[in-house]
Amino acid sequence: MTTALSVVQSLSTASTPSAAPAHIDARNIAVDFVVEGRRHRVLSGINLAVPKGNFVSLIGPSGCGKSTLLKVLAGLINPTEGQVTVDGIPPRQAAKRRVIGLAFQEATLLPWKNALENAAFLLQSADDNVSKADAMAKAAAMLKLVDLEGAEGKMPSQLSGGMRQRVAIARALALDPQVLLMDEPFGALDAITREEMSRCLLDIWERTGKTVVLVTHSIDEAVFLSREVHVMGTNPARIVETLPITLAMPRNDDTFAEPAFKTAEKRLRSLLFESKRRPG
Repeated sequence: MTTALSVVQSLSTASTPSAAPAHIDARNIAVDFVVEGRRHRVLSGINLAVPKGNFVSLIGPSGCGKSTLLKVLAGLINPTEGQVTVDGIPPRQAAKRRVIGLAFQEATLLPWKNALENAAFLLQSADDNVSKADAMAKAAAMLKLVDLEGAEGKMPSQLSGGMRQRVAIARALALDPQVLLMDEPFGALDAITREEMSRCLLDIWERTGKTVVLVTHSIDEAVFLSREVHVMGTNPARIVETLPITLAMPRNDDTFAEPAFKTAEKRLRSLLFESKRRPG
């Protein structure tokens, strides 16, 4: 008979996807910010290895440094200490090669361009060798992937918040990146739309096999989407524990009722409370 104890043991002893070769490899990462002439350590001793094709989430208290870590992985911030590689090369180089795609909380669509033009914009800007027709065709395919077929001609003002976020994800996917880094992409959406977007993202991941790193404040979202969740503490930010999520794929509405889901959710909530109390 499956007991709560046996579920906890399976979560803690199951072989983690991190045993595979790392697609994203961050070693001993530290980041210092200088504020009013004083140096503050924001990230400390971060080690993170994400296997190719894995889906992992970063959760932690507000302001703990999750977004800063994601920007380090994207090459937007240089670490003060340590080294990061994405697909074996520095992240800025990976970004130039279109290995990395980014999606943020704000969709930041160009208001004078329609959904199709917005979805094609980054691809057209990143590669002069891609014709406008090819960029539009790729963008149209990505809009179909995010379930926006038929909305290509709509302007951002005519789209709901969830639809605008789908366009932003399609824009990132049009680059055909191997790695998708996402910073609270559904944070501004209502609960129902957020769940719909989570299912959309999971479907995209299952169909494309991309490596995904998601920053989220939602424990349910992290458990439902991820194969691995990294819990971050504060002052300075560090990874306090990594929890493998052993739920079967594909996941659906029934997943939320599984004992393993409830156990993982409870463990993550406990870790978040603990992370606030632990000294840096």
